[in-house]
Amino acid sequence: MAVLLVTEAKKDFLQLLLLGDEDEKMLDKYLERGELFALYKGGLKATVVVTREKKTVFEVKNLAVWPQEQRRGYGRFLVTEMCRLYSRWGTKMLVGTGDVPWTLHFYEACGFKRSYIVKDFFTDNYPQPIFEKGRQLKDMIYLERSLKTV
Repeated sequence: MAVLLVTEAKKDFLQLLLLGDEDEKMLDKYLERGELFALYKGGLKATVVVTREKKTVFEVKNLAVWPQEQRRGYGRFLVTEMCRLYSRWGTKMLVGTGDVPWTLHFYEACGFKRSYIVKDFFTDNYPQPIFEKGRQLKDMIYLERSLKTV
């Protein structure tokens, strides 16, 4: 597997990025200020965007794996690698996601713990309702992981 930093033509990955955040305008708010990484193994498998939120706090803003490549460890590998990489500069990694059990379980299995909730984030910030596997997203659930133990 190879994880490469993408510094130019980030929008070339738009189709995959939209799996992680389906509103392009929201994606634009963090894509340019964030660092985009692409995971390859015989072709593109997944992407992740990480932003600096405070001096020593980073956030996974977008994690996307092609549907046919899911449940093969690519997402977990990217999250683990980002925590390892950013532990050089930071103390905490955040991730915000919808209140969906399987997504929350994924991040908890990656070492994240629930931190706080932003009520009505998805209904207030997206022009259309967002559904994940038939469930409408309303609140943003934030999880955090210490980077000191990585």
